[in-house]
Amino acid sequence: MKKTLLLTASICSSFTLCAQDKTKAEECFKKADYKCAEEQYTKLAEKEQIQKYQSEYYNNLGTAQRRLGKTALAMKSYESAMKANPLSAPVYANLASLNSQKGNKAKALEYIATGLKIDAENPEFYLTRSKIYDSQGKKDLALGDLKQILSFAPDNIYAKTGLANLKKNNGDLDGALKDYNQLISEKPESLLYNGRADVYLKMKKPKEALTDVNKAISIDPKFSNSYVTKALVLFDTAKPKEACENLDKAVSLGYEKAILADYYARCVKK
Repeated sequence: MKKTLLLTASICSSFTLCAQDKTKAEECFKKADYKCAEEQYTKLAEKEQIQKYQSEYYNNLGTAQRRLGKTALAMKSYESAMKANPLSAPVYANLASLNSQKGNKAKALEYIATGLKIDAENPEFYLTRSKIYDSQGKKDLALGDLKQILSFAPDNIYAKTGLANLKKNNGDLDGALKDYNQLISEKPESLLYNGRADVYLKMKKPKEALTDVNKAISIDPKFSNSYVTKALVLFDTAKPKEACENLDKAVSLGYEKAILADYYARCVKK
């Protein structure tokens, strides 16, 4: 009886400590302190015995590492998450996204195909695949994936902005601008102002672009993409020092530095 009580006390204590570690990890992530999140999720993943939760921790660990620019480690963490739980759709979504980013489109499409068998209504798979199709010049397939999202999630803002971005990427800047104007009138969000800023930038209207990107930042100061867009506007208006400061800000908020390598090449080395 005594041994049973001691074992129960030990398990309860372990659960309490794990709950505290998980809470700390989540708080670190919310604060964009990805180094702290990496440390906490590493501990959680190594200690966890239940595979479902271990997979979740490895998946979050991979995302923290990805935000820190540690793409090789992130890939390994996502793969560990997949091994722990081969039926986790979010893990396949992250593996697809990271492989696509690294240029391995074929592998990304394989992960998407597997993930869709697990969860056919996960927007992330269609969003990533749409971007891949668009990069391959398969515009109709890219459009089809975005419309597929809206068939089961009609209010998905990423699918709606994706449609506007398809027009932008195909050179229909007026059409893209019209779409963004409509979306902003319905729901003035940071993502939308940032998207319209990019359209204005491509229309050679830096003043309007800067106004929109500053609006995006005022709505959500932690939206890293806005600082990248602002950096591009500042580069375009011959303000490289300020542009590079905004790149640094984006990275500090979790934007992957490796993706910005070409832009950082324009920064003066200290």
